[in-house]
Amino acid sequence: MSHSIQFSTPSRTLHLPHSRLHLPHSRLHRPLSSFSFRQFPLTSTFKHTSLRASSSPSPDSSSSSSVLHSPNGTPAVKSEERSSGIDVDTVTEAELKENGFRSTRRTKLICTIGPATCGFEQLEALAEGGMNVARLNMCHGTRDWHRNVIRSVRRLNEEKGFAVAIMMDTEGSEIHMGDLGGEASAKAEDGEVWTFTVRAFDASRPQRTISVSYDGFAEDVRVGDELLVDGGMVRFDVIEKIGPDVKCLCTDPGLLLPRANLTFWRDGSLVRERNAMLPTISSKDWLDIDFGIAEGVDFIAVSFVKSAEVINHLKSYLAARPGGGDIGVIAKIESIDSLTNLEEIILASDGAMVARGDLGAQIPLEQVPAAQQKIVKVCRELNKPVIVASQLLESMIEYPTPTRAEVADVSEAVRQRSDALMLSGESAMGQFPDKALTVLRSVSLRIERWWREEKRYEATPLQAISSASSDKISEEICNSASKMANNLGVDAVFVYTKNGHMASLVSRCRPDCPIFAFTNTTSVRRRLNLQWGLIPFRLSFSEDMESNLNKTFSLLKSRGMIKSGDLVIAVSDMLQSIQVMNVP
Repeated sequence: MSHSIQFSTPSRTLHLPHSRLHLPHSRLHRPLSSFSFRQFPLTSTFKHTSLRASSSPSPDSSSSSSVLHSPNGTPAVKSEERSSGIDVDTVTEAELKENGFRSTRRTKLICTIGPATCGFEQLEALAEGGMNVARLNMCHGTRDWHRNVIRSVRRLNEEKGFAVAIMMDTEGSEIHMGDLGGEASAKAEDGEVWTFTVRAFDASRPQRTISVSYDGFAEDVRVGDELLVDGGMVRFDVIEKIGPDVKCLCTDPGLLLPRANLTFWRDGSLVRERNAMLPTISSKDWLDIDFGIAEGVDFIAVSFVKSAEVINHLKSYLAARPGGGDIGVIAKIESIDSLTNLEEIILASDGAMVARGDLGAQIPLEQVPAAQQKIVKVCRELNKPVIVASQLLESMIEYPTPTRAEVADVSEAVRQRSDALMLSGESAMGQFPDKALTVLRSVSLRIERWWREEKRYEATPLQAISSASSDKISEEICNSASKMANNLGVDAVFVYTKNGHMASLVSRCRPDCPIFAFTNTTSVRRRLNLQWGLIPFRLSFSEDMESNLNKTFSLLKSRGMIKSGDLVIAVSDMLQSIQVMNVP
């Protein structure tokens, strides 16, 4: 017999402030059946709320017959039996079996897919290395190329048991370079003179000539302006204007990449007037968005967001199209405008990306770390996943090991409790994409382990974000469940959620243990793979929590992912409750 403690809410009013919930700091060393309610000194005030102990029978061992084996030898589920089985990421499953609950990585990893990683075997290697989300940069490649990558990722998920989500990143209408005449890159050396032009070339372009996407470029730029490529990776001084051509002297050498962003500075200040007049979502972006809807991407990242109005407009457009309402919208914070309107943009979006490369071209470099910390903090407070991106391991595009400064940068992003870290050129075109991913994974695991060893539970209070009564209840339940998980030293928090919201509320609290998020929808499962600490499972469940728990215990035990005696806390958005129990 296994026992649980359940806080059920038959009415819509529940007063359970987690700051007033005091629990023992030591782990339970005996089954909960030996505890009485007096041993849990609950000082919260309940209104129309019952507190009861429920007893659940041992799971029926016959229910494990639906679990089969995947190609790598780990249990999997055939499509015709998915209604009674469970889907989980095969890498996470192996980690849980070999090293236990505390081995799981909480910080999620995103890889930009490019020529270096677009093959099926390369994508599989990234997934096995810990990739949670595959990013497609619509600045590069054709839609047919992106379609092939999307279908390869979907096939990988279906055949190999992964849950890799797909994020499509729009190009935006800011000023960009052209495609370099088909070349993968070009090297600009110190002292060379290059020509930036608005002319289109029918034949091959002249040597050291770059086309620019903005027709008014030659009119707006002035002699003496400083031109920054890709957030300052290469710098030029404007020395001459001849019709549609702008002659520039390279002052900081570097690698020029196709479709790189261009900004220009005058008298020490960013020239913003022209970019401010450009639309956030260009005509090409709208075509790419329609493509993303048709292909069923999980997220769309919007470049150079200036206000919440843009996000709301896109979300209404997505909601009006079949399948579009399931797509999450990620706001890229990479301009002065986006920092000015930060909170309203994050509130309107489904997540945010700290795009430090372009952001560093619009604000002084020394301000970027503080801006990153602020963005991460605001996203956490508003319960929106946040991605730290750009130049995390830039040197690994060419070298097999990172600089020590890059490792420290990654460590700081993990220490700030960011939801996800993103590789850009390192995985898209770098020579060592697998090694770069390994560095992100190993650094994340080490910093997370150090955090747990130091018992650095979150001390910063999180503001209430819910307005509706039922949402307030869910929020308080998740806050209390997370605090109980830390105080009791539980092995995992189980969350049963249909739309993913309650799982995100638990993730927001950053509990010390992993969070098993069970959902009955494949698309929700993939989207949950972006959020900190969540291990998303696809599982068909009912409104009966005892039945759900029995089924979950049976399936996970049959696959060796949990064992009898493990202590778990279970919450659900179907029956707003907290249950604490040992696995029977």
